Amino acid sequence: MAFGMKDLMNSAKSTMGSTLAQGALNNYSEVPLEKLQKEYGMYLMGGEKIIVGFKLVRDALIFTDKRIIFTDKQGATGVKMRVTSINLFSVVGVTMETAGFGFDDSELTFTYIKSANLKSMSPEYASHKLEFPKKFNVQPLYKLLQELAYENCCRINGI
Repeated sequence: MAFGMKDLMNSAKSTMGSTLAQGALNNYSEVPLEKLQKEYGMYLMGGEKIIVGFKLVRDALIFTDKRIIFTDKQGATGVKMRVTSINLFSVVGVTMETAGFGFDDSELTFTYIKSANLKSMSPEYASHKLEFPKKFNVQPLYKLLQELAYENCCRINGI
């Protein structure tokens, strides 16, 4: 499924502070692809490619051409880790809030169908909120997720 990730990669570049500083503010900082591939490449499916990724102290948010991956390192050593995936074909809604003055962050919330059967009469929905530093331009990510959500809703509803 094409996600328009080349556009995201090109426009997601920003000047952000260190991961630790951003983590203290509870928002994500972009990480180079090589570092993500080295650290998280073993969790990818065959042929899957990392497009862009972010860190929040020890945790990661990774967008691939097939899914969104969340890692949650736990414990004092961070050896224990939970990996959660959301398939891109299940994203059906997205909202964005840009940063204002002061200490406001940019927020992006996406909604996805959690149940396995996307055409179920009563699908189960879930949402996930992401916070990015004020300097990060969240609009390209919003646009791509919104286009994806629209395509998914059309496909699911046979439109």
